[in-house]
Amino acid sequence: MKSISKAVALLLALGSGAALAADAAEVEAKFKAADKDSDGKLTLDEAKAGMPRVARGFDKIDTGKKGYVTLDEIQAKASH
Repeated sequence: MKSISKAVALLLALGSGAALAADAAEVEAKFKAADKDSDGKLTLDEAKAGMPRVARGFDKIDTGKKGYVTLDEIQAKASH
């Protein structure tokens, strides 16, 4: 019985890891599509046009008040 529980736990862990990887890939694809000038940064206007959820939380993601957010900043905020 314990081995079945361990197997189920392992499958659940692997499945959630795959889901997280898929989510990260989806966010990256959306980021690249929204980044119209391909500079690796999203302005508020780019976020509004291509990543509305990022646009709604833009001020919370852009903690340095730079006027743009990066993919790393978006992913870091999403993981919290």
